[in-house]
Amino acid sequence: MENLLYLPIGRKTFDLETGEKEREKSSAFLRQLSEQVIEPEGIVTSPEELDTFLQSIESGCVSVIIYQSITFADGEFIQSVMEHVKAPVIVWSIREPVVGARLRLNSLTGGNSTSHVLKCAGRRYTFVFGNTEEAQVQSRIKQQIRIQALLESLADFKIGVIGDYQPGFFFSGTDEKQLNEQFGIDVLRLDLQKAFDESKQMPREKWETEIDRAEQQVIGLQRSDETVQRFAQFSSYVRKEVQEKDISALAIRCWPEFFNELGAAACSTLSQFTEEGVVSSCESDIHGAVTMFILQELSGGKSPYLGDMVHVNEAAGSVVFWHCGAGAYSLAHPDQGARPGVHPNRKLGFTMEFGLKPGKVTMFRVGWTPGGYRLLVMRGEALDTPQRFNGTSVEVQLETNVTETLYDLMDEGFEPHYGLVYEDVTEDLMELGKQLRLPVSVYTSR
Repeated sequence: MENLLYLPIGRKTFDLETGEKEREKSSAFLRQLSEQVIEPEGIVTSPEELDTFLQSIESGCVSVIIYQSITFADGEFIQSVMEHVKAPVIVWSIREPVVGARLRLNSLTGGNSTSHVLKCAGRRYTFVFGNTEEAQVQSRIKQQIRIQALLESLADFKIGVIGDYQPGFFFSGTDEKQLNEQFGIDVLRLDLQKAFDESKQMPREKWETEIDRAEQQVIGLQRSDETVQRFAQFSSYVRKEVQEKDISALAIRCWPEFFNELGAAACSTLSQFTEEGVVSSCESDIHGAVTMFILQELSGGKSPYLGDMVHVNEAAGSVVFWHCGAGAYSLAHPDQGARPGVHPNRKLGFTMEFGLKPGKVTMFRVGWTPGGYRLLVMRGEALDTPQRFNGTSVEVQLETNVTETLYDLMDEGFEPHYGLVYEDVTEDLMELGKQLRLPVSVYTSR
C-alpha cells in the first residue's frame, strides 16, 4: 500500500471557491487509490501554512507526493516540500474553468514554475495536466504511482547470486557499485558448492514439501526420481536462504556444476521459485533477474520468462525465445501443461518441457554497456504454435519488421537473454526509463 502525500496549493488572490471543488474531487479520487492519503483539510495558501502542516506529518513514511497547483503559486512552496520530504513528486496542474474572461486559477503556470524548481534541484518528478474526471489524468496518476512503487521496491531489493557466471558469459555479471547507484539494488553472493553440500543435509520433512508444491502443477512428476529429490533438496536449502536473508530474486549458475556435482538440472528450482514470485535467472544473469523482477511488478505479479532469441521466421514476422528447461509452471500452454523433462544437452532431469501459452506479450531487458545502463522494450503476440524446441519455448510475432528489428538488436549489442511477460506494460517501461533517466530502445507499432 502506497502512502500518498496530497498537497493542494493555491493563493487567495485567485478563485479558491472553484479551486476547492477541484480539490474535493482530487482528494476523493486519490483515496480510491490508497487507504493511506495524508492531506490537509483544504487548500494550503501560504508557505507558512505549508511548513506547519509538513512538520505535523511523518515525512519518512511518504512514498509519493501529489503536488497539485490548484492555482498559481511561486517556488517557495515546492522548496519547502523538498526540504521536508524526500519522496518523488507528481506535479499536477488543472484546467482553467472559463476561457474568455478573468484568469481564475493560472494552475498551468504554477505547475510550470514548480517543474522548473524541481528540475534545477535534481529531484525526480513527473507532470500531469487535466482535471480529476479525465480518463487520461486518472490513468497517468495510477501509472506514476505504479512506477514509484516499483522504484521503491528496487531500492529495497536484494538479489541472491549463487555461483559466478560461466566463463565468457560476461553479460551475466554486474558492477555491484553501479547497480546499487542506479537502482538501489544490493547483491548477496552465496557459495554454490556450499549450497550443494548443505542441500544434501536438509531434513526430509523440509525437502519433501518442495515436491508437494511441484506436484500441484507439474503433470506426471515422479516423486521417487533421484533428480526430483535432488531438486527438492536444493530448493529447500535455497528457500531457507531466501527467507533468512530477505532475498527478492535469484541468479544461479546452472552448469556444469549442477550436472557434475549435484546430478540434476537447476531448471526446476528456477521454475518453482519464479512461479512463487521469487524470480530466478539461469547462468547467474544478474541483470536478467532484475529484468524479470521489473516485469513481474509492473504486470501485477504475473510470472515472467527469460530466454534466448534462437530462431527467426521471416514469413511469419516472428522469433522464437527458448531456454533449456526453465519456465514458471503457469506459463505452459493449457493444452499441454507443465511437464517434467530432461535437459536437452545433458539428458538429466528434472526440467520443464513445454511450449508457452499464446497471448499479448511484452519483451524487455535491463541492458548495460560501458556507457551505462539502458532499457529495451518490445511488444508482440505469442502465437498458438506447437512447441518449437525441446525445453521451454515460445514463438512471438513482433509488431515491428522482424528482419530490421533483428539487425537493430545486433547493432545495439543487447544481451542474449530477453525477459517476457504476458501483459502490455510497454508504456510503463518507457516511463520507467524516463524516471531513471536511461535511454530506451523501443520496438512497437505504437
